Amino acid sequence: MQQHKVTFVGAPLDLGAGRRGVDMGPSAFRVADIDQKIRDLGHEVTDAGDLKVSIPETQVPGDPRMKYLAEIRQVCEALRDQVGQVLEGGGVPVALGGDHSIAIGTIAGVSRHFSKRGEKIGLIWFDAHGDANTAETSPTGNIHGMPLAVVLGLGESSLVELGGVRPMVEGSRAAVVGLRDIDSEERGNLRKLGIGTFTMRDVDERGMRAVMEEAIKRASTGTAGIHVSFDLDGIDPEHAPGVGTPVPGGLSYREAHLAMEMLADTRKVISAELVEVNPILDHRNGTAALAVELLASLLGKRIL
Repeated sequence: MQQHKVTFVGAPLDLGAGRRGVDMGPSAFRVADIDQKIRDLGHEVTDAGDLKVSIPETQVPGDPRMKYLAEIRQVCEALRDQVGQVLEGGGVPVALGGDHSIAIGTIAGVSRHFSKRGEKIGLIWFDAHGDANTAETSPTGNIHGMPLAVVLGLGESSLVELGGVRPMVEGSRAAVVGLRDIDSEERGNLRKLGIGTFTMRDVDERGMRAVMEEAIKRASTGTAGIHVSFDLDGIDPEHAPGVGTPVPGGLSYREAHLAMEMLADTRKVISAELVEVNPILDHRNGTAALAVELLASLLGKRIL
């Protein structure tokens, strides 16, 4: 197994979501012993602590089509810079959310780092939802429903351009796995972005192995490596109840681990994030513990 310098960066942001609680996600991961579990695999582990984040009670939402835009952009800029520093030091950044809008900052940092070297990055996004809305298509104005569109070059320009290159990731080098709840107008955005879309029907009919082989091929061809963005609502709520927007019929425990194990086998994972864990809705921190197990598989933990 490759040994890495892994750095955790907490982003306790819940301004992008419609339900409070995911700001406690980074603490839940730490309670689940994330540092030691990854250190036990032989990696060098650093915890950079949490970014400073405002809470909704102290802010004004602003434009109802993109709530808390300025505040979310500020957090994403700070996360972008922190991720860039980790990569410049030869490390693997792992962002701990927070809601999924933090992906804009994580991926901006990764994309900017590798674009300076003339390289592109690949992306595999695990999620029940499309996260491909814009201000024009979103039914809620919650930015956690928009980050996939942003990183693929569609939406609010001040977010799209955070990585210094547009798009941060090309749709042909990206895939989203586990889809089962997509807004009506969002479907057109997903088609426009050219991303590989793998619904739960695809997983049911083809199996996780075939789905991941195709997703990995998209994300690894012509890229410096793969960023993995994991929304825990991609997993069936039977296994991951502690999420703000649970949708029945998701990935099973073993399907999720197989995906992480196959990604680890590529030796091309360059960064990751774990998002949308809401301890208020969880049972004895089980969802955060599962997320830590999945990260361990992603970083090389093997059965034999």
